[in-house]
Amino acid sequence: MRLIREFIGCLIITVIVMQFSACGRTNVQSSVRPYPANSRANPNDILFRAISLVGTPYRYGGNTPESGFDCSGLVDYVFRTVAGIALPRTADKISRMRTQKVSRSQLESGDIVLFHTEGRRIGHVGIYVGKGRFVHAPNTGGTVRLDYLDSSYWNKHYAGARRVLD
Repeated sequence: MRLIREFIGCLIITVIVMQFSACGRTNVQSSVRPYPANSRANPNDILFRAISLVGTPYRYGGNTPESGFDCSGLVDYVFRTVAGIALPRTADKISRMRTQKVSRSQLESGDIVLFHTEGRRIGHVGIYVGKGRFVHAPNTGGTVRLDYLDSSYWNKHYAGARRVLD
């Protein structure tokens, strides 16, 4: 039990340090280049930052922990602060980035998952964290949370995934 508490304490400290040592914004237009392999950012960094934001209030148009998040604001915030990559501001534009498409069977932590929630248009995004779960900012009145891709709603609306990091 003591070892678990120490591990969680180290994890919290790591997340806090990462938040205060965030990189600046990168200018991104319609495409995002994969982050260089020699960078200090990796999928686990993305995973830890995303999970650290669970419980943050949802706010349409929100893009910081202080103001709250909508889905694309959350995804952009995580990639921008951890990897220095600024993503497009809407779920639909994120889905059209010229980055690696990932099949559902090949999902890895840090991949961006896409959902059809507005007809055929991509209207929602989240960050895959592993074991069939993803972090996202789902709706007004809610908070950033973890959900299962296989839940009836998300499974029905799943539309694919993108890999931004190498």
